[in-house]
Amino acid sequence: MSDVDFSKDITPKMEPLDYSEDAKSKGILWSFGGFIAFVLLVLLILGAWWGSEPDTFDVKFEALARYSQEDIAGANVTQNIDDLPIGYVYTNTLAHMAEVLMHKPGGYLTNDVAPPGVLLDNVPSWEYGALIMLRDGTTALRNHFARDQSQSAEDVDLSVAEPYFYYERNSWALPSTEAEYEKGINALHRYMSRLKAPRGKKRGQFYSRADNLWQYSEVVIKRLGGLSTRLGASTDRHEAMAMLFPDIEVAPVAKATIGREILLEKTSWLEIDDVFYEARGASWALLHILKAIEYDFRLILEDKRAMRTLKSMIYSLENALTPVTSPMILNGSGFGFLANYSLSMANYIARANAAALDLRDIMNRG
Repeated sequence: MSDVDFSKDITPKMEPLDYSEDAKSKGILWSFGGFIAFVLLVLLILGAWWGSEPDTFDVKFEALARYSQEDIAGANVTQNIDDLPIGYVYTNTLAHMAEVLMHKPGGYLTNDVAPPGVLLDNVPSWEYGALIMLRDGTTALRNHFARDQSQSAEDVDLSVAEPYFYYERNSWALPSTEAEYEKGINALHRYMSRLKAPRGKKRGQFYSRADNLWQYSEVVIKRLGGLSTRLGASTDRHEAMAMLFPDIEVAPVAKATIGREILLEKTSWLEIDDVFYEARGASWALLHILKAIEYDFRLILEDKRAMRTLKSMIYSLENALTPVTSPMILNGSGFGFLANYSLSMANYIARANAAALDLRDIMNRG
């Protein structure tokens, strides 16, 4: 019998498990997940910031600041609003509104093709509403306010400025929308410089007459009426019909006799917030234009006792711009449990439209 050496360890040795590769893979996944979460958080914060509506501004203060800035080189810093030439406040308001569209948080978002701008639809709708009013104001300046009569020559700078603001609003390629609108702003600034030019030079002209304001009121009435109608269509076609034709009873029998062309389709629930923010943008722009008109047309407004009517329009639009406290645009029924933001907005715009009708009639009187 052979001797066995029990002093040697005959227990089989096991190799230690290597967890390094598994831990490394999990670490990469956690890092990637953390990076994605960080990017989403940044986009969320930027989206909330960029999605906020711009504040209103003081049209007189901005015009005075621009006028003084242009005079710094000549050491003639204007500090009195009465020193501004007629039309300077109105034109500067149009230019500053365009600058706000271009340089607000996030810049101009309608033509964005990357997040978070491409994911935001409320602000582009707001920009569109403001842009429509900006275009109308610039057209009125070129065709009416800056012309003595129908057969007088149009202003050379305004004939350049107006077409630039009618450039397509969602172009991101060359030339971009921002680049074209900046050219329009520069042309307005050139016209403003000529408004204060001394006699003997080619001065810019601005005529704050009743007939000019009457013609612009006609455009405003149509814009506000269209917005009010579209906002009212947020509930159903019957309520929208009642707003347009209050003397017509919309019933099953009446629907067959009224005609298909005057019945309004209910606004899709996907478009309710777009129409609402378009109306907000239009109200924001028109509010500033009316405040500029209040100053530049003050003599004719006081002479015709129309200042109170204009202020009524201004107050209605200020109420229309009351801050929105809900994270979403509610669309309850007229007397339901939830509010209907579109109908509330339509009410303020309809009141402003009624005042615009009065203003038109007053300006049209001899």
